[in-house]
Amino acid sequence: MTDRIFAGGGGVDYAEPQSLLLGYANRHGLIAGATGTGKTVTLQILAEGFSAAGVPVVLADVKGDLSGLAKPGLAEGKLHEAFVKRAEIIGLDLEYKAFPVAFWDIWSEQGHPLRATVAEMGPVLIARMLELTEPQEGVLNIAFRLADEQGLPLLDFKDLTAVLAFLAENAKSVNPSWGYVAPASIGAIQRRLLVLENQGGAAMFGEPALELSDLLRSDAQGRGVINILAADRLMNTPRLYSMVLLWILSELFEELPEVGNPEKPKLVFFFDEAHLLFDGAPKALIDRIEQVARLIRSKGVGVYFVTQNPADVPEVVLGQLGNRVQHALRAFTAKDQRELRQAAQNYRANPRFNIEDAIREVGTGEAVTSFLEAKGVPGVAERTLIRPPSSFNGPLTLAERQQVIAASPIAAKYARGIDRDSAFEMLARRAAQAAEEAAAAPEEAAPEAGGGYNRARRYDPTPRYKKPQAEAAAPKRSSTSSRSDSVTQTFAKSFARQLGTKSGQALVRGILGTLFRGK
Repeated sequence: MTDRIFAGGGGVDYAEPQSLLLGYANRHGLIAGATGTGKTVTLQILAEGFSAAGVPVVLADVKGDLSGLAKPGLAEGKLHEAFVKRAEIIGLDLEYKAFPVAFWDIWSEQGHPLRATVAEMGPVLIARMLELTEPQEGVLNIAFRLADEQGLPLLDFKDLTAVLAFLAENAKSVNPSWGYVAPASIGAIQRRLLVLENQGGAAMFGEPALELSDLLRSDAQGRGVINILAADRLMNTPRLYSMVLLWILSELFEELPEVGNPEKPKLVFFFDEAHLLFDGAPKALIDRIEQVARLIRSKGVGVYFVTQNPADVPEVVLGQLGNRVQHALRAFTAKDQRELRQAAQNYRANPRFNIEDAIREVGTGEAVTSFLEAKGVPGVAERTLIRPPSSFNGPLTLAERQQVIAASPIAAKYARGIDRDSAFEMLARRAAQAAEEAAAAPEEAAPEAGGGYNRARRYDPTPRYKKPQAEAAAPKRSSTSSRSDSVTQTFAKSFARQLGTKSGQALVRGILGTLFRGK
């Protein structure tokens, strides 16, 4: 097995062969360039290289093109002729072959179902997904805490809505040390959850939840499995897309043990369309992403951001990316020119050419590359012709995809969803029990006239709290006892009413939630 991944180079006008050293592949990386300049092929050949070296890969397939990794390239046609010519220039012995692939899909249409429980996703990521304000996020955290104290497991979407309904009816009864729960905030969360449900996002919450061990598999030949998340439909909801990938990254950070500096990564994670992660992100979230990127390296995970412009990635995160492939950037405006100069400054200078000019001039399939060398030193920038892929350059047919899915050893494990006894079912039972108790209890005497709106819904202006003398002399009921009676019964009755309309939504903690508690 080789200790490096050949990326390209060679020839008269190009550098000596450029390779990514596996020992430094967990130092993260960047693949950038304008649309149509070759970023997808670069991602494809790196995924092939990691798989061949026995390293599992996780990536999102935004356009559907990367599904071709499961099929050998075609040794015919104009594309084949172009690949052969490029292989001759860079000194590559081109061999077409397929790679082990596992397809995943939130909606279970183009791959194995990708699910997470509400508890695993956590309130921090769900709040980001729903674009909640800080006060609304605080209320969401209270809902999670309430579910913990009430022993209500949050597994699927309807569990979350049930707990929020519980909180809405009992907002004045929750622990006052948690803070004030504004009904308007709960209503805003419920509306955002309805939007998410209408977009199909509720499908990702449930069981069986993804087990990280299924992302770390190798095939019988020792090649790492390339896990491809179908993201063409997911891209219609960009915030959901970015949060799903960030959740997977957070789970890896939380569960994997420390390994120091391994000979090769345990897993490589490609974050395509990375700008969606950072657009509008609060500084606190960016700081935590930077922290995860810095610390996950010691767990043997390499993270590679794929985006159009390096400026899409915040400086604190960009500084963690040691391996870089920069495809062409077009400088049509003054802003473009500034960003081009900034991109060129991120590379170690090469006396043979001007980096800024090279980034502007490289054609499709070419790039300015810089990979970490011995002792983690950044390599000199080189103008590189990227090698052609060994797998098929394009999407699989639906029949070919289904054949790969059916042949997967984990197909049966995730095929059928499980609906365990959780918050929704528990609260439904409480509601039914309270309804039975209310029906069996003697009917309370109707209040005398006076006191706001009577049962006929007519306003009575007589004093509300005027009572007969005998009643006034009766011993007062303990307010503590009255409160304890109402907390469960009031909610149970109200929840019974909620069940008659539409079920709801749920949330819990994840690794980024743990990190945020350390602020």
